[in-house]
Amino acid sequence: MLKQILKSKRGESYLDVAIGMLCFMLILAFAVHFLPVFIAKQQLDIFATEIIRQSEITGNTNVSSRIDEMKKQTGLDPDIQWDCDYYSGSKVQLNGDIMVTLTDTVEIGFFIFGSFPIEIQAKATGKSEVYYK
Repeated sequence: MLKQILKSKRGESYLDVAIGMLCFMLILAFAVHFLPVFIAKQQLDIFATEIIRQSEITGNTNVSSRIDEMKKQTGLDPDIQWDCDYYSGSKVQLNGDIMVTLTDTVEIGFFIFGSFPIEIQAKATGKSEVYYK
């Protein structure tokens, strides 16, 4: 009788479904924790593109009003580094190269295991569209 119970395949599919659902829920939980990093990276890329475009139009790297506006829109506060062919002060001559690098840190939490900081970076380049005499 015990031999028949052990050989029986009844209820096996219920166990397979339960294990499959457990695996699916774990994968979903990890995706929910990783997704904000990809969203922050996308927002940082847009941030860099927007401030480089403003810098191209004005021919100047002093675009603090646009930077403040983007900080409010994205909720990010990145470190900003400019690399330009300066004409004078923060001005960039016509066709002068402008490059900006934004760096920010995003925390990834793994339930009870703690959180880990991940550094994300975005770069954008452009050319000044303003001629200074």
